[in-house]
Amino acid sequence: MKNIAIFASGSGTNAENIARYFADSEDVRVKVIISDRKDAGVFERAKRLKIDAHYISRKTLKSGEKLMPLLKNNKIDLIVLAGFLALIPSDLIQAFDKRIINIHPALLPAFGGKGMYGDMVHQAVIENNETESGISIHYVNEKYDEGRLILQARCPVLPGDDVSSLANRIHKLEYRYYPQVIDQLIEMDLV
Repeated sequence: MKNIAIFASGSGTNAENIARYFADSEDVRVKVIISDRKDAGVFERAKRLKIDAHYISRKTLKSGEKLMPLLKNNKIDLIVLAGFLALIPSDLIQAFDKRIINIHPALLPAFGGKGMYGDMVHQAVIENNETESGISIHYVNEKYDEGRLILQARCPVLPGDDVSSLANRIHKLEYRYYPQVIDQLIEMDLV
């Protein structure tokens, strides 16, 4: 059995999608959800899904004092960032070398980095008159959105797109590909 920890800062739609994807798996389980925001919507989703969830402040995240024991006690094999906005500390990256992945709502390296998340990314893509966007799934390193790419999936930016219409197209890619990539990494025994 491989155990996943999902880190999320927002509503948790990707976290829920991943949890549902693996709900009937005999090999993979979403064991815990962690958020750096007390009021994150992901806590309600975790409760409905009967997944243990914890608030870890950004200060505590940096120190690792509560997080590392929590991950160890839950025998976590893979950390999946799903809309998690805090920078992952280097000691956690070292402890989970090539076992922390992230999804970004654009085709990296474009439109990545600190402060580039969610609707801000889609707005920047539209304002830059891009003809395509997509998602990037990558390993996490010490810098925002600069880890080695695992997969990119593309979609068109259509004339007349606004942030909402582009975001909807991007979400469809996220929901389709993120669980599949996690599953493939586990099947290939890369975690």
